[in-house]
Amino acid sequence: MSFWKMFGASVAAFACGMVVVFIVLFIMGAQLVSSFKIDMKQEVVKPNTVLYIDLAEDIVDAPRVSTFGVFVPETLTFAQPLTLLHALAAIESAAVDNNIKGLCININGMGSASAANIEELRGAIERFKLSGKFVVAYDDIYTQSDYYLASVADHVILQPEGSLEWRGVAFNSMFVKSLLDKIDAKVEIFRPTGCRYKSAVEIYSRTDMSAADREQMSALANTMWSGIVEDVAASRNIDATELKRLASSLEINLAEEALRAGLVDEIGYEDSLYDYYAEHGVLTNGLDGYNHLSLGEYSAIIHANWTRIPFKQGTDKYDTPYKQPLLAVVYADGNIVDGNMLIDGYVYGSMLAAELRQLRLDENTKAVVLRVNSPGGSALASDVVWREMQLLQQAKPVVVSMGSMAASGGYYISVPADFIYADKLTLTGSIGVFGVMFNFSETLEKHLGITFDGAGTSREANGISLVAELTPRQKEVITEGIDRVYSTFTEHVAEGRNLSLESVLAVAEGRVWSGREALELGLVDGIGGLTESIALAAELADMGGNYLIYELAAPPTALEEMIESISSLFTASVGVSTPALESGIREIVEDNLHLFNYGGIQCVMPNKIELNL
Repeated sequence: MSFWKMFGASVAAFACGMVVVFIVLFIMGAQLVSSFKIDMKQEVVKPNTVLYIDLAEDIVDAPRVSTFGVFVPETLTFAQPLTLLHALAAIESAAVDNNIKGLCININGMGSASAANIEELRGAIERFKLSGKFVVAYDDIYTQSDYYLASVADHVILQPEGSLEWRGVAFNSMFVKSLLDKIDAKVEIFRPTGCRYKSAVEIYSRTDMSAADREQMSALANTMWSGIVEDVAASRNIDATELKRLASSLEINLAEEALRAGLVDEIGYEDSLYDYYAEHGVLTNGLDGYNHLSLGEYSAIIHANWTRIPFKQGTDKYDTPYKQPLLAVVYADGNIVDGNMLIDGYVYGSMLAAELRQLRLDENTKAVVLRVNSPGGSALASDVVWREMQLLQQAKPVVVSMGSMAASGGYYISVPADFIYADKLTLTGSIGVFGVMFNFSETLEKHLGITFDGAGTSREANGISLVAELTPRQKEVITEGIDRVYSTFTEHVAEGRNLSLESVLAVAEGRVWSGREALELGLVDGIGGLTESIALAAELADMGGNYLIYELAAPPTALEEMIESISSLFTASVGVSTPALESGIREIVEDNLHLFNYGGIQCVMPNKIELNL
């Protein structure tokens, strides 16, 4: 009887497993089919097409590690974000594409873009307008972020019952001290006396902003808001002082108010948008409609053969198959951590250092652009990357393009570059260091009845623990390490930026600066984005116009190679390229970092800071 029970259970388990496999294969098949359909439909750009910027997908700095992207349960598909590099290139290409008649900004998708990426998209649209093609914006509701992008349009339309948000910029931070007190957890904080603005640790020790933190965040908000207002004022021909007044008094909300203030040009329904098309020579497609392509769809067409060369892990030589000069774009996107892995949202120091080393040794790669979008992280990992950046800069031109944030460790790894570009809305600086140690011994004893004890060769033999108080000597050792890292950090900045140590210390102290402020202080060299960075890197390498831009990517996994093979078979049989499947980005690994992983000294910008744009 027991045999048959076990046999039945095994059969049931096998059946359940097959169901799960079937579901997974069904989802993958649905994604394959949807990709094929999209590619077949968009093999060419039809005449009289309007390019749509609708944020149908996320616009991100770096390609995702996983080829599959983010699973969307509602559609049983995997949504792939659009990298900023591809988005900018698509807009530049549309400007000279005779089939693209104009550009429409209509933010009705579920995707997102950071403030700095919106700034770069806005700059690309400004350049698009030089082609003489129209740019129009239409929406039911303009959030402030949406309007910042839409304000660059020649003509802005708002739905009659819609609204427009115009209120200013704020930063918000979360504090957990009261929570730690409730669970009887203790925290020891270490930071140099000169790092009074290094507020990342204050979320554990305070319930509100310190005076220094409030000072830096207020200044940062005002500077960033001034940059946004100046851009809108220039595009809309409205006095900047008036725009600030409208925001501070919250006078803009309804469509009529936005029209009266000059923020929009027309109140109308969607047919008003089509009337605008007709007025500017866009012909219908014969079905009483117009041809539209989203930014992501258009990018997939023009980048069907976009070059992405896989990074070969474990080798010192970066062997590219191309004979023409190469310009590499490599990414530092996420928190900087120790180790040698590939996980979305993290920059593993040893891995990035290996990538930079291979770029240095590759004879065909003549220049490198490092796109940094990082709040920082491990001081050790940052130093590992810094050294490879220094060696790379000695061998060939290196330009850093700062995204939303390149602060603390993110700034640390940037300073060896020949030239640093930052967006106006970039958060950078935060030159400082801290350490934080938790003690949960009372938490475990009072709430769970768990205690710890032991014996060893000395009081220090156990090392630093989360369930024991720090000894006086341990505190001394941590303080010594903190001071040493801060000294090294500031010296590297002084050397890389060709500044005196005294001037660096005057703007350090852990303080965060906007891109505009950083330029005034000499922490960056110019205001610009990826487009400007690539152009300058090519110029510094004297590459002329005969070079190939490529993104450095990780090798495909076995599963990704299998999908690529299936994709190739499909392509051969029907003659349709499938760039969404052929990109082969990076191997899939599990995110196993822990909340309290503070094993070393940290170079991180103010923690849990959220920009409310």
